[in-house]
Amino acid sequence: MSALPLFEEPQLRALCDILGHTEHGLKGHEIGELLRACGIDDPEPSNTKRHRLFEALRARQEQDQCGNNVAAFIQTVMSPFRFHKNPERFGDLQEQLNYVLAFAGFVLTDDGQLHQRPVARSLSEAQNRAVRLRRMLQDRGVHPDVLRFCQAELLQDNYFHAVFEATKSVADKIRQQTGLTKDGSPLVDEAFGLGQSGIPLLAFNTLQTETERSEHTGLMNLLKGLFGTFRNTTAHAPRIKWVISEQDALDMLSLTSLLHRRLDAAIRTP
Repeated sequence: MSALPLFEEPQLRALCDILGHTEHGLKGHEIGELLRACGIDDPEPSNTKRHRLFEALRARQEQDQCGNNVAAFIQTVMSPFRFHKNPERFGDLQEQLNYVLAFAGFVLTDDGQLHQRPVARSLSEAQNRAVRLRRMLQDRGVHPDVLRFCQAELLQDNYFHAVFEATKSVADKIRQQTGLTKDGSPLVDEAFGLGQSGIPLLAFNTLQTETERSEHTGLMNLLKGLFGTFRNTTAHAPRIKWVISEQDALDMLSLTSLLHRRLDAAIRTP
């Protein structure tokens, strides 16, 4: 890897303030373990977490005369596997770090990797949209599989691509659960259709009563509506002509969240 530019002191302090935050950041023992894993000395282990981190990373990049080991430390901290039990925490840290990293010429993506970008001179409208949308969806308690589509890269023009990708994720989950390969309404029919046997491949409930069968059919229709109203239409329309408001995006992503939760609880029949 080529030498990365040094992180400026205010940028490094801000990153360490996030990673060493008392409530949401790393724990003391985690800091020691992660610094050792990255081969970075820990000169002030008894200092407060944020100052401990700052002194360790500042000294290392001064020694290296480049920001490579600081970047490697951030990537180690943000390895997605470390957050597999708490993906919301990953999203929160990623969001906060990207505010600062934009001014250093980096973006932290969902795979926990840093990528160089043009240095930001001001926070872009897309970043503001991403933060606002994520916060409003978190207030609604939406499914974690939906939150990961609230990225600045997906909101550069409007909310189109975030909703489009979230909708695609619903079909992907059905395919993973069933092994089917179709898409849209044909996929829903094959996965959830009752057919002559009255037993679908995937069931939303036990289907023992008329009420349960009605609920199952209603959720099937919601899935078809999601694909028919948004996915199928926009697949054939130029993106620039399909403008989605923030309120529409919130409502569509909330519906997608409901369907993700019901799919998580769906039963694969014999």
